[in-house]
Amino acid sequence: MIDVIIAGCGPTGLMLARELRLHGVGVLVLEKETERPREARARGLHARSIELMDQRGLVEPFLAHGEKFTVGGFFAGIGRSWPDGLDTTHSYVLAIPQAVTERLLTGYATELGVEIRRGSELVGLRQDEEGVSVGLADGTQLRSRYLVGCDGGRSTVRGLLGVGFPGEPSRVETLLADVELTASPQTLAAVVAEVRKTQTRFGAIPEGDGLYRIVVPAEGVAEDRTVPPTLDELRRQLTAYAGTDFGVHSPRWISRFGDATRLAERYRTGRVLLAGDAAHIHPPTGGQGLNLGLQDAFNLGWKLAAEVAGWAPEGLLDSYHAERHPVAADVLDNTRAQMELMSTEPGPRAVHRLLAELAEFEEVNRRLIEKITAIGVRYDFGEGHELLGRRLRDVRLERGRLYGLMHRGRGLLLDRTGRLPAAGWADRVDHVVDGSAELDVPAVLLRPDGHVAWAGEDPRELSGALARWFGAPADPGAQSTSPGSNSGDDHPRPAQGRSSIRRRRAS
Repeated sequence: MIDVIIAGCGPTGLMLARELRLHGVGVLVLEKETERPREARARGLHARSIELMDQRGLVEPFLAHGEKFTVGGFFAGIGRSWPDGLDTTHSYVLAIPQAVTERLLTGYATELGVEIRRGSELVGLRQDEEGVSVGLADGTQLRSRYLVGCDGGRSTVRGLLGVGFPGEPSRVETLLADVELTASPQTLAAVVAEVRKTQTRFGAIPEGDGLYRIVVPAEGVAEDRTVPPTLDELRRQLTAYAGTDFGVHSPRWISRFGDATRLAERYRTGRVLLAGDAAHIHPPTGGQGLNLGLQDAFNLGWKLAAEVAGWAPEGLLDSYHAERHPVAADVLDNTRAQMELMSTEPGPRAVHRLLAELAEFEEVNRRLIEKITAIGVRYDFGEGHELLGRRLRDVRLERGRLYGLMHRGRGLLLDRTGRLPAAGWADRVDHVVDGSAELDVPAVLLRPDGHVAWAGEDPRELSGALARWFGAPADPGAQSTSPGSNSGDDHPRPAQGRSSIRRRRAS
């Protein structure tokens, strides 16, 4: 009996696999393709995804392989500058090809013992009260306690479950290609700048070594989207919009994407769950798709690990759908809005101009970027402190920094008072006494995903929050014992406080 089988070896599946292994869960990843894809459909990580890597001590290689950008235009091509004062220490977009992201995540997962089987296509599943039986195309039968479908927009797992995937089909398509050009960089830049005055779904981005990423509207919606576009089709569309095909040649790959927008009706069916594109698809405007999947995995991983370990409180695993389904719905809405704003019709162009004017207000500009980067996400945990449900940025502590304490994926009680009892949860929650000039609250309880589960100084309220998110104490009598440092390994001890986190200017 395998603990968890994950169908799909993309960024979502790899991130989830590592999160599970961090807690000792046995994981098998099935991937029907025999090799990793060479093309890089997604090309960037937003602030919240970079924070996730930082919280697990994984961020440095990503920074080394990427390039930081703080430019405007991420929301429907509206060219406002990057906002000051975003509530994150990673106030930038990291340009990094998806292939590099997958390679790094594969290394991180396998280091912890994740088994990846390529050329293994899931074709059947059946679940009962004890687990899930999985059938592969080669006739192999597997058995696991849980199954997670991270197998993309055409998810086999979702289809076998019969989960509804309501939404809208594609109305327009866009061609995407990595190619070489004979046109000079000066000619290319001038033509692209002129075309983008009226057509924001057009671009030519240098990739290095003479390679360019081309984006251009397709002629229409393909009847069979599994058939890739041809180089001649790309040339025709470039000529139609730019008056030249820029001497395009030597394509590495050519693909298309549409503006279909769909959201799974439920993320959990018994012992089978969905994450990433298997749960939601939307246009790639704003570069949110890969990031949304990574954040799904980060939310689900510790909860599913708790279920496997047997300490999960009632409803914890169901909170995955309750928290992430509304987030995806909001992303679908903002991508729908962006696609409308990118239309060349007079009405949408008028709205685009109006929103561009409004984005000159700093608060409007910041709000739009917070949506794209996901740092504005707040889960509904009910009434309570203003920090409740929000993720906490990497505040500086007297003995280090917050994210340095979260590498093991455990809960964290950051205690300024030194008086709060949490020993009964020492096997799941690190209790650290420290201070911070950036956080004005006596203590905060963070879930493994970095969201604030409780803030205050009342021991009874704290015990309730610990039980809600981390289950019953291992030793009920230990709750009243004096707290100590339980930070573990080589992590520094943590934090002090303030009733709302002080906003740090972007540096």
